[in-house]
Amino acid sequence: MVTTLFYRSIWLLPIAYMLVAAQQQDRTEYVDVFHGTEGGGNMFPGVVAAPFAMVKLGPDVSSGQAEAYSGYLSQGTITGFSMMHESGTGGAPKYGVVSQLPVAGEIENPLNDLSASRASPDEGSVGYYKSSLMNGVTAELAGTEHTGAFLYTFSEGPSSVLVDVSHVLPSYRGMGWNQGYAGGNMTIFDDGHYEGSGTYNNGWNKAPNWTIHFCGQFDTAPTSGRTFIGSETTLESYGEVSSVSGSKRLGAVFTFEATEVMSRVGVSFISSDRACEYIDRESPADKSFTSLIDDAVSRWNTEVFGKVTTAETGVDNLRHLYSSLYGMHLLPSNRTGENPLWTSSEPYYDDFYTLWDTHRCATPLQHILQPRTYEEQIRSLIDTWRNEGWMPDGRSSNYNGRTQGGSHADTVLADAYVKGVRGGINWEDGFDAMLADAENEPPNTDDPSARDSSVQQGRGALPDWNERGFITLKYTRSVSRAVEYAGNDFGLFQVANGLGRTQEANKYLARSRNWRNHWDENATSLGFSGFLVPRNNDASGSFVEQDPLSCGACYWVEPYYQGLPWQYTLNPVHDAATLIEWSGGKETFLRRLDTFFKPGRYPERPKANNTIFDPTNQPSLGAPYLYSFAGRQDLTVKQTRQIANAYYSPGRAGIPGNSDAGAMQSYILWMMIGLYPVVGQTTFLIVSPWFESITIDLGGGKALEVTASGGGDRKTRDFYVQSLKVNGGEWKQVWVTWDDVFRDGGRLDFELGPEPTVWWDESLEVPSPASHGEPRWFRRPTVEKMEDGLSA
Repeated sequence: MVTTLFYRSIWLLPIAYMLVAAQQQDRTEYVDVFHGTEGGGNMFPGVVAAPFAMVKLGPDVSSGQAEAYSGYLSQGTITGFSMMHESGTGGAPKYGVVSQLPVAGEIENPLNDLSASRASPDEGSVGYYKSSLMNGVTAELAGTEHTGAFLYTFSEGPSSVLVDVSHVLPSYRGMGWNQGYAGGNMTIFDDGHYEGSGTYNNGWNKAPNWTIHFCGQFDTAPTSGRTFIGSETTLESYGEVSSVSGSKRLGAVFTFEATEVMSRVGVSFISSDRACEYIDRESPADKSFTSLIDDAVSRWNTEVFGKVTTAETGVDNLRHLYSSLYGMHLLPSNRTGENPLWTSSEPYYDDFYTLWDTHRCATPLQHILQPRTYEEQIRSLIDTWRNEGWMPDGRSSNYNGRTQGGSHADTVLADAYVKGVRGGINWEDGFDAMLADAENEPPNTDDPSARDSSVQQGRGALPDWNERGFITLKYTRSVSRAVEYAGNDFGLFQVANGLGRTQEANKYLARSRNWRNHWDENATSLGFSGFLVPRNNDASGSFVEQDPLSCGACYWVEPYYQGLPWQYTLNPVHDAATLIEWSGGKETFLRRLDTFFKPGRYPERPKANNTIFDPTNQPSLGAPYLYSFAGRQDLTVKQTRQIANAYYSPGRAGIPGNSDAGAMQSYILWMMIGLYPVVGQTTFLIVSPWFESITIDLGGGKALEVTASGGGDRKTRDFYVQSLKVNGGEWKQVWVTWDDVFRDGGRLDFELGPEPTVWWDESLEVPSPASHGEPRWFRRPTVEKMEDGLSA
């Protein structure tokens, strides 16, 4: 199945011309910036002027006790428009800093509640946001990578703009994750511009104090600028002074007679001088508001949307495609040149939320769409290890935390390595960074959520993992950690093997099989036996009696984090052949998968038709692809199409759960393309594409072209693969590799139809590298074949 270079050169030549033309088209009309802002997606709809931009400018909304994770809620009052946000996150809000609020008339006490209701729903598009307020003020927003532009229209003068240094996004969860304001300073200069900084802490990653500097100016000179300081709503100082500082609430009020006011603000983690430089460089006074929007549209078209083109004409499908592409390019934040902690020539990225979520689908897709940025992110992860001792699993405001399961930077690095990413990456350092995660126990953070070990970074349960080969109830999230640690160790095996470090490769291959030590053949549920269960902290590490349909609160202190035993048992994909064998063989395993997706099996999940499958959280998301490992690619297609149709849409509630920084959008994008990445390996499972054609620009004149012919309704009916050609040759595997279609470009030509067909060679099995090569040193349990398995 090797395609000749001659054949590729024939079709790659015209593609190079097509890709250039594609980048010149405007596809932002298909982007709904409110996609996923409702229904628990927690997406940020404000201004992000470029992919991964540091500034995310938008509204901060208060509505009772609702958590505004990204600042936005569809209902409630606007408390300010701030420069810093995250998108698609949970746990607790983060940022909402460097805020200002337009107010009709003059302000007597800036510490009073001046929030305003909307007169109409907010509007937004790529690079632009608008709020019309009940106080008669219209606020329009634009920006650049490091600056924000606020255009205020007042019905009459005088009017005011409140700059509140002490403003943050609040949290009502009561778990000690609410953000704190620790102090700040602000100075108004004679020419009317102002500078200052604010220091804040906490949020979802439990960060200690961190500082952001700002610089602001107005295109229209204010009639007055007054600083203030006070406690809660008690005003202590409010006058014509040039400077204020302290740990109490502080800021300034600027008053205008003009009915249109343009405000420009820059932010920096280094200094207010640099923040001012960003205004001069990116948003000078002679740069119009409209041109800022135009620049953002141009960058998004060139850097993102122009890289994925399709012949599709259905507006809903186009909106879904490009809104999802937009949503997965908001985090992490590119803060190269903005690292306040150490001096380095390496790139610097922050706001990883969290690699535990994004490593499965999002980072592999970033590799394809944004190879330069992807390499920079990996270099940043390694540089964080050089200077702090561990790579992050989650990181924000220049601080590692949280770590929910394993150390998934290891898996991200392994995925890049096996796919040939080299560039400026020092892979010896990269492997040493992975070794630090795999061998060094991080200091206990004594977090009230889980006091047993660190929730900041690394692998807190390493003593059990290294000494016993499993994780006991001495540690929280024991089974989740065991599954994740096994996958992380497989990543170390991959890189060690590639670097020729044979002894370490053998060690980590063996450790990647430790998930087997949690397999209890006597655990039963719904007619099936064999599940991953906790183990007691006794001499033998005896199995805990566990209902596979229960995980308690499924949170920090439980053995299973955000997933049932049923779900975690299906996660060791690097060792899938062993999982299938121990489950009773392919036939029984297929029935187990059918039961996993069958409605009515788990009444606690009514929004998912009472299925064990949970569309809202990552531990379930790889399950439909396991059908391919068991020899039924057609059932992978069936289940993924049902998931897409049931739980995803281009609407505001179009994401079934928390986006997790674009993890959910990338999951559906892979379905649209017709492939699925097996992370840490070069394998991509073949699914079924949504569109008649889709072309992905891989850079350097290379592309992946995917076509689908036959069948009429590829979304709901005619989606089964009938045959497949890869690079012009007949294909009989249910997977392709990186080298087949991505390294030099490639082509997938699908023939689709309404009925399942065995188009593949049933003797060819999907790679399961941890299942082969080395002896299985842990005894294989006896699994009785079920006589009456349940089927969908």
